[in-house]
Amino acid sequence: MTVALILIPLAAALIVAFLPLPRRSTEALALGAALAELALGIVALIQFDTAKGVQFAADRLWFGDLVSNADARFSVGMSGLSLFMVLLTSLGVFSAIATAAWIGRARPRAYFSLLLMLEGALVLLFTARDLVLFYTGWEAMMIPLYVLIGVWGGRERRRATFTFFVYTLIGSLLMLVGVAWVGITQGTFELDALQNAGITDAGPFFLFAAAFCIKAPIFPLHGWLPLTYRESPIEVTALLSGVISKAGAYGLLAWALPLFRPVAEDYQWWFAGLALAGLVYGSLVAFRAPDARGVIAYSSLGQMNLIVIGIFALNADGFTGATFQMVNHGVASLAAFLLIGLVELRTGTDLFRWLGGLANRRAALSTVFLFATMFALAVPGSSTFVSELYILLGAFRFEPWLGAAAATGIVLAAMYMLRWYSGIAHETEGERVDPTTPDLRPYELGIAVPLVLVLLAMSAWPSGVMERIVS
Repeated sequence: MTVALILIPLAAALIVAFLPLPRRSTEALALGAALAELALGIVALIQFDTAKGVQFAADRLWFGDLVSNADARFSVGMSGLSLFMVLLTSLGVFSAIATAAWIGRARPRAYFSLLLMLEGALVLLFTARDLVLFYTGWEAMMIPLYVLIGVWGGRERRRATFTFFVYTLIGSLLMLVGVAWVGITQGTFELDALQNAGITDAGPFFLFAAAFCIKAPIFPLHGWLPLTYRESPIEVTALLSGVISKAGAYGLLAWALPLFRPVAEDYQWWFAGLALAGLVYGSLVAFRAPDARGVIAYSSLGQMNLIVIGIFALNADGFTGATFQMVNHGVASLAAFLLIGLVELRTGTDLFRWLGGLANRRAALSTVFLFATMFALAVPGSSTFVSELYILLGAFRFEPWLGAAAATGIVLAAMYMLRWYSGIAHETEGERVDPTTPDLRPYELGIAVPLVLVLLAMSAWPSGVMERIVS
């Protein structure tokens, strides 16, 4: 099943790219492939047994004697965290393709094939059980992103692409050195063999951590984020925030900590302190951002740093909260950015000074925006409230004052998210909003409502998600 989840989007990408179909047929084919991937992921969720560890595995020799007689293997499988990252990926790409089809992106065959290629690379990354294979997925993920941002982005897309490229290239090169070091010193690239290695050398740990922290991003390695999030096509921005940033946190949880746990414990305060600074910084800048994209972009920076606080609490509560928050924030940020895209489609802008009053005569738009805001606020009873509570408990167990300081991020989130909702839905109608600006149409509701329903479902049964995600 894992192999099928990798191959379906890759095969569909080739078919979409080279089959000369009309626009509507191309859109339907891309949507069908993304829907099939999502359906297969749901089947995997239903069949997943929390008592059996890694499941749906496949293991074949890829090529041998790479370094120190260590083989590179095509070894894939799904832990609970991998499963939910695959589900988040398939949900995000399906929503992105549906949004792009509605907007009517130019050169649809190229655009949709790149989105499907991105999906295949992400699924490979999240399911790889071999370090060389994981690195292959990590690098393959970047190729479609560069093209999507550089060709279909905004007016400053070239600068955004260059900035994104430089940051990620540095991270990738550092990780490549780390991969070679592990292969040479440990004689294997297989995760199962490396999980209890207990490597005490700080050098390779920081090589991996730097790559993962750039991708998340973690303060102060976030310099690529503001411009890239603002200049990317909105559905690509949604994927960057909702899915791709989680690859960095996943790398820390699935690879860096299992391989270098003693080093992580030695430098625990470094990462916890930087993450706390990033949480507060992201939240404060989000409150001052003049645009809807900017608020959610810096909100994402803050939330990813909150996740890192949970990870580097290095206890069960912190890990549970961090992994659950990765899913919660992923779905919530997908919804927020795609809703911004629908507003931009109507008004041509996301600047608050041109917006306002969209709740008037637009009940569906106002309601969906309100749900997205409530989950971002982590109101009691929501799944985000549960995951953030676990992160705070983990932080308090590590160091009480760290937990107290991290709690300020929750307060600041309330401030900037209420400003975000008020600036779009209420206040005086902006110059780009008039009585003819339409409410959400049925197709648009079909994009936004499923994301809200997923958040509601996780809120109704958070223990079911947490039980599976930490297995």
